[in-house]
Amino acid sequence: MHFGLTEEQLLIQDTARRFAAEDIAPTLEQEERAHEFRADRVARMGGLGFFSCAVPEEYGGSGMGFLESVLMAEQIAKVSASWRLPFNMQNLGPSLTVCRFGMPAQKQKYVPGWVAGTQLGFFAMTEPNTGSDVASMRSYALDQGDHWEVHGGKIWISQAHVGDAGLLYAYTDRAAGNKGITAFIIEPKNMPGCSARPIETKLGLRCAPTGEFTFDGMRVPKENVLGKPGDGFRICMWQLNQTRLGCAAGALGVAGGALDLAIRYANERTQFGKPIGQHQMIQAQIAELAVEHQAAQMLVYRAAWLKDQHQPNQYETSVAKYAAAEAAVHAANECMKIYGSYGFSTEYPAERFYRDAKSLQVVEGTSNIQKVIIAGMALGHTPNRE
Repeated sequence: MHFGLTEEQLLIQDTARRFAAEDIAPTLEQEERAHEFRADRVARMGGLGFFSCAVPEEYGGSGMGFLESVLMAEQIAKVSASWRLPFNMQNLGPSLTVCRFGMPAQKQKYVPGWVAGTQLGFFAMTEPNTGSDVASMRSYALDQGDHWEVHGGKIWISQAHVGDAGLLYAYTDRAAGNKGITAFIIEPKNMPGCSARPIETKLGLRCAPTGEFTFDGMRVPKENVLGKPGDGFRICMWQLNQTRLGCAAGALGVAGGALDLAIRYANERTQFGKPIGQHQMIQAQIAELAVEHQAAQMLVYRAAWLKDQHQPNQYETSVAKYAAAEAAVHAANECMKIYGSYGFSTEYPAERFYRDAKSLQVVEGTSNIQKVIIAGMALGHTPNRE
């Protein structure tokens, strides 16, 4: 078993660390206050190869794998959880899914722009009454001969109202149950019958745009079906197993960022004549966070490694996502407590980590859903898949 990173991986990790420190951190607080999203930053991230992992070179891939993606996303999330989102919206979601299930013309048309960060991506599955139960969605598409006509709506979609092209899941045959769901590639700004609006009433992730779609007879060309009609549920489940790893990497970054903040403050803050890090209660908190972070890191890296080896990993990915999300929330909570009253102040980053961390228990399958997946495989009820 080899736990060390290669020289190339260390260089990639350092590139992401420096980008976070030099491009994101200097203006982050003012951008957070303004809920500002920077499309130009997504393009710079794409230019550095952040979204090229596990993508064939002919479509803009760099030859890097899932582990490299995790290493970069982790470093970005240590500074800003919001800016981890593009790894899913550009790469682990649309790009990899179209590369896996798309026709050559679809791959050539869409994947290079997502990888470069010049075409903003998204994936739309959640609805007002549809979250963990994907098959309960109400959006549907009617076959109109030369095109599909989509009706319904999606909500809580990252990059919805800024997105150029992304994935949509909707029923084409409700009588067939989840085998009647179809995946589409849509271009919201270019397809009549689609409208999008932002959602700005969020606890955290304030620099990551979130919105909702309304489809009122949106026309989607027949050639924009991904896979075959009825393949959508299978495609969606495969996609979630990839984007779930991106969330795990983000959670790992948040946990590490909160731990770093807590350690720094514990060494600087003095009470009762000595730094608070010399008091045993604070030491106990730091020790818990350090152990949980290191354990989560091993789980997330292992899940990524299994994906790179093309081995079954659904079980390990859910284990990693669950463990890292819970570690992130605990780390952010303890960091706030170590900061005391300053942790409650918006002038310090502790409160931002606290707000952002909670999203990681929800997105790409809630912590409860991860428990269902983990238990089902542990008990032998469902197989572990790639």
